[in-house]
Amino acid sequence: MDAKTYTAQLAELRALRDDIKKTQATLAKLETDRARQITALAGYEKAKAERIAPAAGLSLADIVAIAPILAPDQLTNPAPAAPTGAAVATPEPTGATAPPSGPEPAQEQSPSLAGTVAPAMTRPVPEPAAQPEPPAAPAAPPPASAPLTAAPLAAHGAQRTLPGIPEGPEGDRWFAHTANLASTHPNFTQQARSTVFLDTATGVLVHRDHTYRLNLPTASAEEILNTVFDAVPGGVERIYITAGAPWHRQADQHPFLKDAVGAWLNAPTQGWRTDTGRGKDRMAGHFVHPRNPVGRYQREQGEQHVEIRSAGEWFDTEGSEPAVIRDAFVLLWKALRRHWPDAVLMGSPSQTGRDLWTRTIPTKGQYADGYPVLSEELRGLLHATAGQGRTELITPPSIPAQLPALVEYDRTFAYAKHTWKAGVGTPRRITAARFAAWSEKEQTKALFACGHWHVRVTVPETWDHVGILPAPAPGDRAWYYPATPGTTFTTWAGGPEIHTALSNPRSPWKIEILDGILFDDGKPLDDWSKKLKEAWSSLTAQADLNGDPAQRTAAHLAARAVRAILLYGIGAFAQRPRTVTGTTPRTAERDVPADAEIISFDDQTITWQRPTGFTRDPNAHPEWAAHIWSSARAALLSQRHRDDNTYAGALHTPSGSVVAFRTDAVYLTQPQNWPYHGQPGDYLNKGHLTGPITAPTTEDELLNLRDKGRTTAPATRNNEGS
Repeated sequence: MDAKTYTAQLAELRALRDDIKKTQATLAKLETDRARQITALAGYEKAKAERIAPAAGLSLADIVAIAPILAPDQLTNPAPAAPTGAAVATPEPTGATAPPSGPEPAQEQSPSLAGTVAPAMTRPVPEPAAQPEPPAAPAAPPPASAPLTAAPLAAHGAQRTLPGIPEGPEGDRWFAHTANLASTHPNFTQQARSTVFLDTATGVLVHRDHTYRLNLPTASAEEILNTVFDAVPGGVERIYITAGAPWHRQADQHPFLKDAVGAWLNAPTQGWRTDTGRGKDRMAGHFVHPRNPVGRYQREQGEQHVEIRSAGEWFDTEGSEPAVIRDAFVLLWKALRRHWPDAVLMGSPSQTGRDLWTRTIPTKGQYADGYPVLSEELRGLLHATAGQGRTELITPPSIPAQLPALVEYDRTFAYAKHTWKAGVGTPRRITAARFAAWSEKEQTKALFACGHWHVRVTVPETWDHVGILPAPAPGDRAWYYPATPGTTFTTWAGGPEIHTALSNPRSPWKIEILDGILFDDGKPLDDWSKKLKEAWSSLTAQADLNGDPAQRTAAHLAARAVRAILLYGIGAFAQRPRTVTGTTPRTAERDVPADAEIISFDDQTITWQRPTGFTRDPNAHPEWAAHIWSSARAALLSQRHRDDNTYAGALHTPSGSVVAFRTDAVYLTQPQNWPYHGQPGDYLNKGHLTGPITAPTTEDELLNLRDKGRTTAPATRNNEGS
């Protein structure tokens, strides 16, 4: 083969690659449509996997994996083998009320309420003792329905295997901090960016106190940049799109929304090029997101840098004029300035949240040198084994096919409830043998502390309610919650959820400790969270009391932005492995990184992405995010209201009454008399639909019912949850 032939065949290979990419995109869309059809068919009460499988051209196992409700009754749930561990015994019954499940201040925790723990080899786990329900308003009898069951493990396909800690010195090496990497108080002042707010549907542009009307027939990135800079001669550094979603204008020409966004970001922009970053803000290149993308551009001639972002990163902007959204950002900035004199609103809530947090790091005392970052191995383990919010839809026959009602309860500013403590110091490894050797008091104290535990779990034979602990499901970071009596599975879980499994008001679960990571209790987030909660409370009060409807809306949006700062700030601590997105001209195709995946292309540009693993991020603390997420999931099940001497949560409702969980919300078939004072963590009744209602079998059906129910929500809507 000569050089000419080689070059010609390379060109043919590229053409084949392009055809394959297009065909794969078409196939993926068809497979998605098929899965939707299967899910819709599964909602028919007489639907059978045996009939659907040949029609879909799939196996029975494939059908059941898509629609677990079609799983045959004879499928069983095998108990996976796991290393020998130390069993956590059931709690002793208390006299009057069930123990708290979520984390409470240490001085208010009682070991007698937490239950006792004991080595597995010294005594058997006792049979569950009857526990009285906490005092609550009389509940209506549960609707007639089949006993609660979860889809068998077989219905979830091949189980995802969670990683563990290696035995011996190799595993012990993980329990250290990354050298010369710590979160420290910044020694610089963040610089504010000149910002405008643009509705690309109407062309309304707001810059400070001035309003302009632009002509944007195509709303391309090039048109937006040039038109905005013509209207604001002094230039801007950040353009928030408040409405119009210009990156979706040609969505019908692409198989996936993300492809349409990538094409919009990477379209030619005469006079501009993709920004490469500058100064301490090293964020460079476009960020391709299906709904909230970020375009970063730089003048080809000159030093002007500008971002095009979605204001939807901060709050739901639907129906709000650009001027109102501008006022919301002004109110947000003023509220934060009362607590941080040098506060600056950065491009996103997560960036702002972490920047504000660093400004609460102490400059004196034990952590004056900062909070050290865990080893990369432990960060990777936490990334793989610590899920975030609970999302679960429970379908018939676990609930009635016709619901008497659908009531939505959403926890107000939920994560702010669980930031009062977090793990600090050098982590300790707690093996099964070490845990078993401890006294009951030491075991109880460890489970109350900030830790992450590798456990083998058995659902009680008498269990008739929703699942408590997450189990790994197929797919990256996918989880489900086994509830079938007698099911045994192995997983990782935080202390708050394990405590709930042991001390819930219905029946204690059997927990065996296989391994664990234990931290000292500290308060690295407490000051940051308190300041954000005070800002949120102030803005919420303004939203309730302001007589001007526009200012009332602006204050409400600003309060939602504070929520986003805390919520996404916590998520930023998790520091997932990064994926870098880049673009390369078709004429320079050989410059595409060898380990990159090509995600889209056109005649001019190739868009690619490649994983870069964990960066040396000084603010990476996945142990904090994991503890807060575990606490929030536990509070969805059981949460003590000390001032009202009562409990709230899914486990305090009748069996068969829980329809779904969505992060901080629970959907029930009957209303509850749970206290609401507008405080973080309180359950807000956000929607109520009276029945009979056909039980939802898909997420879309649930969301449609949710939206209908919210139109009849109580008058406390200004204090929106989560």
